[in-house]
Amino acid sequence: MAKKFNVRQIAAILITVAFFVFQVYLSLVRQLPTMLQAPLHLLFALTLVYLNNPPDKKYIKNLKKKKGDAVTDAELNKFAWSRWIDLVVYAAIIFQLYYVVTRYQSLVDHVMFISPVDALDKIFMVVTVVLLLEAVRRTLGAVLFGFILLFIVYAWAAPYLPGILYTRGKPFAQMFKQFTEGMTMGANGVFGSPLQTSANSLFYFIVFGAFFSALGGGQLLIDMGMKVSSKGSGGPAKAAVISSGLMGMISGSAVANVATTGVMTIPMMKKCGYQPEEAGAIEAVASTGGQVMPPIMGVGAFIMAEMLAIPYGRVAAGAIIPAVAYYFAVFVLVDRLAARRASRAGGQDASIKVERKILPRLYLLLPAVVLVYFIIAGYSLMRAGTVGIISCLVCNIISKFVNGGNDFVGLKGLWNCCVDGAKQAAEIAIPTAACGIIINVVTGQTSLATNLSTVISGMGTELLFVALLIGMVGCMLLGMALPTVAAYLVGVILFVPCIRPILIESGMDSATANFCANMFVFYYGIMAQITPPVCVASYTAAGIADANAMKTGLKGFTFAMVGFLVPFVFVYNPAILLFGSVLEIVIAAVQLALGTFFLASMVSGYFKCEMNIVERVVLFAAAICLIAPETISSIVGIVIGIAALFLNITRSKKATAKAA
Repeated sequence: MAKKFNVRQIAAILITVAFFVFQVYLSLVRQLPTMLQAPLHLLFALTLVYLNNPPDKKYIKNLKKKKGDAVTDAELNKFAWSRWIDLVVYAAIIFQLYYVVTRYQSLVDHVMFISPVDALDKIFMVVTVVLLLEAVRRTLGAVLFGFILLFIVYAWAAPYLPGILYTRGKPFAQMFKQFTEGMTMGANGVFGSPLQTSANSLFYFIVFGAFFSALGGGQLLIDMGMKVSSKGSGGPAKAAVISSGLMGMISGSAVANVATTGVMTIPMMKKCGYQPEEAGAIEAVASTGGQVMPPIMGVGAFIMAEMLAIPYGRVAAGAIIPAVAYYFAVFVLVDRLAARRASRAGGQDASIKVERKILPRLYLLLPAVVLVYFIIAGYSLMRAGTVGIISCLVCNIISKFVNGGNDFVGLKGLWNCCVDGAKQAAEIAIPTAACGIIINVVTGQTSLATNLSTVISGMGTELLFVALLIGMVGCMLLGMALPTVAAYLVGVILFVPCIRPILIESGMDSATANFCANMFVFYYGIMAQITPPVCVASYTAAGIADANAMKTGLKGFTFAMVGFLVPFVFVYNPAILLFGSVLEIVIAAVQLALGTFFLASMVSGYFKCEMNIVERVVLFAAAICLIAPETISSIVGIVIGIAALFLNITRSKKATAKAA
């Protein structure tokens, strides 16, 4: 029986097609002026979000979850009337479209604080902000909605607040004009760099990820991780680490990684003796690392490249050593946990079987190889993403004639990829645009960023560690409350201006200081995904593992200890981010590898035998010494770390000899 479509679904199909046509035009034909391109991108995203998220969607979802098949039509339709409210929304979007198309040239020519602002400009600003806030509420919940609303209120209340929150006041008419100009009449508010990045690159990479995963590439990466880890102790846990790392290179999403690889690796880990909380924590930590693993990383990395005005390839290159260190630490951790479990005879490893052969499917990795090549070759991210998508389609044609056509996806499957990609891209465009409101309030409407920077910078270089701690805690709090991209953007505005001057004062050049400060903020916004009490990735994994959510979160926080220390390492030693000579980079990488090994061994509590408290404390001290920038501290760290491991080996041999 043919599926019936309602008006909303038909409209969503048409808008999805139009969205793709628009983005393909930008990529293959020509780009439009910023003040036309960014608003149109946002309007497509807003329309899709409202079509896919009617006002009663959450009510129906919760009702079905609560009652299941027992739910009645009357209950389902209880709030159906609310959908008529969206007619006002669609009328408002049509008004926005009219405004953008008819006035984009005046927006391009607008000179801030000099050009006139009329009533229509103010109405457009109010409509845009209101629709954006409601879209945020429907897709991301009340937290980000309330956070943005708080900043809007602050913009008007700042003249009446004390301390660093104070900003000199202006007459209402002048403030309204300035607010309108800052929000929607220039490239610094809603239509600023974050939204421009969404239109210029994020859309293409998100769609690429949707096609790559659905056309067999995602499953191939998971199978490769399983195959590599099929032998040896801790196989399922190592498979989780490797598979999540490989998938993370493409998806750049912690929760998506957990949902994709965790459904296979977590049950296997539990079967071979890992506690449910351990299994969930390992998967959450491994999946979170995908957001710092090149070539795609997290969404914030693309915005970072835009805001730093450097090629994305440089951002990805700088992230390589820290990302490898992160996964090396997790790998060492699960290996030592497996060794400890084996020494206690606490269960047998589950066998890992990969049903399909890897080699005949390797051609499915070609799109990822092509994507990386185009990024490294210096092509625009828009062009690289487009070519990557085309490569996926070419590989799909090949799939029809090889391996029995098992990986081939028909037109319906390809359309589903388009729908999923457009939906994800729209839901990313909303928070990036909404964060433009916060950015403009902090940097354009008030003096909050300057005030906060002055206070923290006043600490001087001798208190760099304290300034970094403040930035770390602030970014992690933001990351707990906000999506990663929003946490990064707000962190950049609030904390980078505070950290960067101290780094420059300590002798670091401006470009290096800017890169280090941005990467520092980026890392801690991501680490919040596995930081209690709000650790989304850990909670997702706990659900799959049938484990206690908070215990899983706490274990994940412990297992990811290296991830929390690496940002301090590259701030004190920028060679980790590839700033410096080859020798300096190699030495820094070796030091980081040793420190990572010491720290992972300490967290596991096992090397050749169970570690006592003294050995663990010494290993932790050794890892901290290797973080410090002085040569003498690094030497001390290496010596005491090796000494602690040697003592553990000696105790193990004595225990073995005694048992014999």
